[in-house]
Amino acid sequence: MILILLFIAACFLAYSNGANDNFKGVATLFGSGTTNYKKAINWATITTLSGSIAAIFLAEELVKNFSGKGLVPDELIQTPIFAIAIALGAAITVFSATKIGMPISTTHSLVGALFGAGIMAVGSSFNFHKLGNTFLIPLIVSPLMAAILSLITYLFFKFSRKKIPSLNKDKPTLFGISTTKILDFLHYISSGVVSFARGLNDTPKIVGLLIIINTIDVKWSMISVAIIMALGGLLNAKKVGETMSKKITQMNSGQGFTANMITGLLVTTASIHGLPVSTTHVSVGSLFGIGTVTKKANYKVIGKIILSWVLTLPIAAIMSAIIFKILSIIVSV
Repeated sequence: MILILLFIAACFLAYSNGANDNFKGVATLFGSGTTNYKKAINWATITTLSGSIAAIFLAEELVKNFSGKGLVPDELIQTPIFAIAIALGAAITVFSATKIGMPISTTHSLVGALFGAGIMAVGSSFNFHKLGNTFLIPLIVSPLMAAILSLITYLFFKFSRKKIPSLNKDKPTLFGISTTKILDFLHYISSGVVSFARGLNDTPKIVGLLIIINTIDVKWSMISVAIIMALGGLLNAKKVGETMSKKITQMNSGQGFTANMITGLLVTTASIHGLPVSTTHVSVGSLFGIGTVTKKANYKVIGKIILSWVLTLPIAAIMSAIIFKILSIIVSV
């Protein structure tokens, strides 16, 4: 019974993750008017699913990190109620943010939940050093890197465009092809890369909670999580999608493409090296970098998003600690 509850909790987390995160990769497609919401979410679903499947072969290190290995004693990792508390604590936090349209980090929620349940379970035996080095530093540094890189890259593209005569006409071309068509194509590809990277980075984090169910193969866990994440995105992504697309900054296709390219490169690189960065933090950081250059960033909305990020970790920690305590009492009765 307890293992069934764990699987349900992981599915709830996967659904919440899809609802809050799936649209982030294609937010610039919708925000720049390159395509409509329906086409954008369909493209996000296909490419995220592809990334989730690729995670079976490329993201074993993330599965280990998010099982809690190294943070708490190994015997605790084998306890289903520990994993249930983490999954539910993170899922409740992410789903609540989704309902109000705030793009928060599932990664951040999971880190908070790991911390809360871990402290409740083992107290001072919790590995604070690994928490900082493996989890918190990448989460803090990644949005700053994204903002700086997107700002620099956009300025470089802007400078390059002015130096190429064919790009300064009323109907600019490159190699005889309309630059609008080239840019739209590249924009779709970059959005696909971000969504692929998100599936690659997020799926293993959720599957890490299921590795204690020895009867479920990791590959089948990845596939199950991928499908449920896709459903969450298709059914519940619109509010967060509106925030990411329309409220952080106004953008055109070129600016959207630049933000996506930086996000995709950073998240994919982090996934392959086992670093649990947040697609949300990186994506918002990239958009903020673009908005800073164009002077169209909505600082009020960005302030609210940053506040939601600050609250994510403690809320997830408190929720998972309470759930772990309640389950411990129930199991011991």
